[in-house]
Amino acid sequence: MTRPTRADRITRVRVATILHVLEVPIVFGTWVMRHREFALVRIDAESGLRGFAYGLTRDGPLGALVERTIAPVYEGRDIADPEGSFHAALWTNNAVHAAGLGMRALSIVDLAAWDLAAKGAGQDIATYLGGERRPMRVTGIVGYPPSISPEATVDQIAGLWAAGWRRFKLPIAPTPDASIARLQAAREAFPDAWLGIDNNFYSKTAADAIAFGRRLDGLGLGWFEDIVPPGDAAMVAEIRAAIDTPVAMGDEQGGSYHPQALLAFDAVDVLRVDATTNGGITRLRGIVRAAAARGVPVAPHMYPHIHSQVLSALGQVDAPIEWGIPNTGVHPMDDALAQPVVRDGRMEPLPAAPGLGVLADPAWIADQQVTDRYGLLADL
Repeated sequence: MTRPTRADRITRVRVATILHVLEVPIVFGTWVMRHREFALVRIDAESGLRGFAYGLTRDGPLGALVERTIAPVYEGRDIADPEGSFHAALWTNNAVHAAGLGMRALSIVDLAAWDLAAKGAGQDIATYLGGERRPMRVTGIVGYPPSISPEATVDQIAGLWAAGWRRFKLPIAPTPDASIARLQAAREAFPDAWLGIDNNFYSKTAADAIAFGRRLDGLGLGWFEDIVPPGDAAMVAEIRAAIDTPVAMGDEQGGSYHPQALLAFDAVDVLRVDATTNGGITRLRGIVRAAAARGVPVAPHMYPHIHSQVLSALGQVDAPIEWGIPNTGVHPMDDALAQPVVRDGRMEPLPAAPGLGVLADPAWIADQQVTDRYGLLADL
C-alpha cells in the first residue's frame, strides 16, 4: 500500500511595500504621480518553498488588506490548491474583496500562490498551467516621461526599432496638442509601425473623449486606451461608436462585472487585462475565455515577466506584452529583471525557471523606500 503524500501547507503570507521616487513626476491631468509604489507578496510553505508576486498599490493600503483579511485565510491551506485558496479568501469578505483595492490585493496574493504551487510541482508556470512558453508579440512603452518632446519620443522608437521592436505605445502628453504632435512625429518617422495611445483616464466625459478621439482618427493608430475612468461601460460604448480608432479598456479593473460589462455593451475592440488586478491567474483564465467567446482579443497591462508566461500558457500568443524602457519611469520594478530578446516584433521566451521565475531584485529594492514590517526581505 502506498501512503498518500502529505500536503505541503502555507505557513505564512507577508507583504512589503517598495516606493520608487520618480526623477520626473508623471502628470496625466488631475492624476499626478511622483513615485511608483509596489507591493511584494511572499508566501512561505512548510517545505521551505516560497512564492512571490508583486503589483502596483496605486497608493492604496494594499498591505493592510493582505495582512488583515487575506493572509489568515491562506495560512494553513494546501499549496497545491491556489484556486481554492483564492475563493476561500474572496468569499470571506464579499464587500471588500469583490472589486477595487480588495481584488487588487487578492490578485497579487493569488499570483504568489500559483508561483508557489508551480514550484511545489517542480515546473515553470506555463507547464504547470498545461501550456508552453512561446515567442510573444511585444509593445515598447515609449514617450516617458510624458513631457518629453516629439523628437525625443522618435529617438526612443528608433532605438527599439533597430533592436527588432515593431509596436509602440505612447501615453498622453501634458496637453492634447502635444499628444498629437508626438503621435504625428512618430507616424511620419515610422509609417509601418503599430502605434497606440494610452489616455490614462484623462477624459472624464464622452464629449471630451470623442473630441480628442476624432483628432486621432487618420493617424492609423492601433488603439485608443483607457479613455475614461473605469465604471461606465455605456459611456465607453458611446465613445467607440463615435470614433474610428479602436478602443481598448480594462486596465486597473477587476471583479464587479469586469469584463462582463465591457463585453455586454460591446464597448471595446480590445479587452485590456491585468493579472495583478483582475483576479490573478485564477480569474484570468475565465476572462480570456469570455473575451474569446465574443471574438475580442486581449492585451495585458505591463508585468511582462508574469503575463508573457501566463498568457502564452493560455494560448494567447498574439497578446502583445508590454515593456517599459528601463530608467524612464514606466515600471521601475521591472528594470532590474531579465530583459527581452526581440526578433521581428516578438520576444523569445524568458529563461526557464521554477514558477514565475525571479520577480524581485534585492539590490534594486535596497535603493528604494521600503516598508517591511515582517521581515519579508531579510532572506530574499
